[in-house]
Amino acid sequence: MANDQRPAGPGNRRPVREFRAMRNNMLGYFQNMAATYGDLSYVRFGMQKIFLFNHPDLIRDVLIQHNKHFAKSRGLIFAKKLLGDGLLTSEGEFHLQQRRMLQPLFHRERIATYGEVMAQYANQHQIAWRDGIEVDIAAEMMQLTLKIAGKTLFDTELHTRTEQLATALATAMELFPLFILPFASILDKLPIPMARRFQQAKRQMDDIIYEMIAEHRAGGSNRGDVLSMLLNARDAESPNQRMSDQQIRDEALTLLLAGHETTAIALSWTLDLLARHEIVLQKLQAEIDAELGDSPPAAADIARLPFTKMVFTEAMRLYPPAYIIGRQALTEIEIAHTCIPKGATILMSPYLIHHDARFYDQPEQFNPDRWRHKAIESLPKYAYFPFGGGARICIGEHFAWMEGILVLATMVQNWQFQAINPQPSSLDPSITLRPKGGVPMRILRRQKRSYAKSA
Repeated sequence: MANDQRPAGPGNRRPVREFRAMRNNMLGYFQNMAATYGDLSYVRFGMQKIFLFNHPDLIRDVLIQHNKHFAKSRGLIFAKKLLGDGLLTSEGEFHLQQRRMLQPLFHRERIATYGEVMAQYANQHQIAWRDGIEVDIAAEMMQLTLKIAGKTLFDTELHTRTEQLATALATAMELFPLFILPFASILDKLPIPMARRFQQAKRQMDDIIYEMIAEHRAGGSNRGDVLSMLLNARDAESPNQRMSDQQIRDEALTLLLAGHETTAIALSWTLDLLARHEIVLQKLQAEIDAELGDSPPAAADIARLPFTKMVFTEAMRLYPPAYIIGRQALTEIEIAHTCIPKGATILMSPYLIHHDARFYDQPEQFNPDRWRHKAIESLPKYAYFPFGGGARICIGEHFAWMEGILVLATMVQNWQFQAINPQPSSLDPSITLRPKGGVPMRILRRQKRSYAKSA
């Protein structure tokens, strides 16, 4: 390789101190690393070599130009233990085959039918709220997106099994930070309480998913949900190839996590931002009132709600649920005149890029109107990438946009939101970018006013 020199960075100096600093404040650590050492920096923890890529062009090189030289990073060792070989964790030809089989589930026409469920469940959820109550809006959004996921994925209303599935998944997610430790590969095999909790949660999830698979098989008919389609999925290039129950379990659980957790987190941060920015909230309500009146939002209305989409877009800029993306080099490769050795980890952070003043004016400011300006059209492709990119871009991106916009419009149409704490919740970078301690909020029923459509 032409250049075997490591880029600037902490390198292998004080590895214990550096690792402790990273564990205590992961995003702060990598923000400081990028600010100090530039767009391409290097740190080493024991045998783990980490390169931080902090420019859209470098991210494009990994996700697009050289994507075949990289696999998912070792940080997903935990996800693979939990989710098996679903789309999030599988690699190579098997991943391509699974993606081909799943892609029809997320065509725009199919997502439109999911939109009916999203709108119905969002409306039902907000009707149950009482004027003036204090809630944890993060917990509320988790409950709502779970109901939507339960119906679209498994054709089931929220009942004991789905609640148990969500509880078990939440238990497993709490343990995620421990699985990025250097000895993570053996943690779940040790006779320690956290390992027993993990295994118990995994068994509970398996029992519930396999029970639902058996019920769907016994029923025989296509119930219009994702699980029914998984049972009947075919690979276009190998039409006789069907998924095993293990594969269906892995994909169903992956879709539940992706479709439940990430959208709930994005909505939680969005509503918190609106509660702290009254002018933006009023402008959003004006659009919804003018376009919809008293009619509940529906999938067909989304095109008439451009500012609603801008609000959701801006919230995911500030708080991208998938805040960091990792890749592991399968071979030695040179990128930006730097030798990336085989086995090294590349980290790319939507959070860091989305907060970079080179790409966004006043990047810490919540300003949905920035997405109207012509300047935003000249952004580099990977200056905004909350759903990843390249061959492994989130397959449910359109599902997430529809769910986020419909739920947001439904809540804002009917309620005012008041933050209880003077400061926003601090960041809790687990498997997603959660708000630590939830999002306490007071909700007040709106007194509707009439707004004329703008010319």
